[in-house]
Amino acid sequence: MQATITAESATLAIHGGTPAVPPGTIGKWPPIDELDRRMVLDSLAGGKHAFGPNAEAFQAEFAAWNGNRYGIAANSGTAALHMCVAACGCGAGDEVIVPAYTWSSSATCILHHNAIPVFVDIDFDTMNIDTDRIEAAVTPRTRAILVVHLHGLAVDMDAVRRVAERHNLRVIEDACQAHGATFRGRKVGTWGDCAAFSSNQNKCLCSGDGGMFVTDDEALWRKAKMLWSFGETRTPSESRDYHAYAMGWMYRMNDLTAAFGRAQLTKLDGYLEQQKANAAALTELLAGAPGLILPTVPDGCGHNWYNYVLRFDMAELGHGHEPRRFRDTIAEAMRAEGVPVSVWQQFILPAMTVFQARNGYGKGCPWACAHARAVDYSLEQYPAARRHCDTHACLVTALRPPNDARAVELVAAGIRKVMEHAGRL
Repeated sequence: MQATITAESATLAIHGGTPAVPPGTIGKWPPIDELDRRMVLDSLAGGKHAFGPNAEAFQAEFAAWNGNRYGIAANSGTAALHMCVAACGCGAGDEVIVPAYTWSSSATCILHHNAIPVFVDIDFDTMNIDTDRIEAAVTPRTRAILVVHLHGLAVDMDAVRRVAERHNLRVIEDACQAHGATFRGRKVGTWGDCAAFSSNQNKCLCSGDGGMFVTDDEALWRKAKMLWSFGETRTPSESRDYHAYAMGWMYRMNDLTAAFGRAQLTKLDGYLEQQKANAAALTELLAGAPGLILPTVPDGCGHNWYNYVLRFDMAELGHGHEPRRFRDTIAEAMRAEGVPVSVWQQFILPAMTVFQARNGYGKGCPWACAHARAVDYSLEQYPAARRHCDTHACLVTALRPPNDARAVELVAAGIRKVMEHAGRL
């Protein structure tokens, strides 16, 4: 396949030309059909609108789909991540290793249980944590490694597990974006001690909002359930004694959300196959586009293409001195062409105020805890994360159903049009 630009369409839309992608081309995510409507309406009529039968079924069905023994349906991926941190015994003064570039919840979930994030730079090519740098971040206070399968690309879990086993560390998988991604043919969420998934509006499995904690370890499952339901040892599905045995939150999913999630789960495998086909076609169409760095998928690491990430070679484009400003200009020009790109995360995590100020709970806590040590968050430690942050833009849902090969061709034409005329921006 080849995306072509005719003489008539050569003027950039941002300068008054015709957009490459006509309005209305990109369909809405997620597709809604009669199954979704029926299951949600049946839940509404069922009368159990808190943690009801659909929530019970959803956590069992998702765990089975992913290949886990246990699942807990939560109200967000952030909640599920906090459950992972608590289940793994991370607490006051403990350190958890996490990538320097990801969504903020991947690190703030550590603060939620009074532990300390220790950041490691990313590998620029994969955008995931640089596994060669993890071991240098291990200290006597390290309790866990929290890896993020960012944008739906699996981390090299063999490398992570080797470090974890040498230092007796827990491994937490942030798979919030990575439904169906695989490492060496096995789904993410089955490699660590426990894992968290999200099912909010943008995710490949959408229930509106929601999350899922998964594990194969019964002890971790029980600890996560305590945090999930008020610190109690018995769930709402059991005979409760309403006694808090530990710190607890109310992280449960409601039945209407779960009904929607269950309906979407029946279609998830088909969605993922379409995303992969669309991503492969887009990569082929964009090959050789000037100034464009296309995604890399290492051998053994499977991608679900939650986000299709474009990076811009600012040296080639002649804007190495102002990468962020010119990246924003390129993204604006692509949106004018009808290509729905966005800048997914504009800050590396160590640069965020909560970490630079070291003041999560007030009075310097948890960093000021008597059990904590001083942690260095100086930004020059994370050059790959900073370069990526300043030079990327993402396609979030444009490659998902109901969008087909024709939509992909138009999106590719819009991207190539901008990159081939970037000198006019």
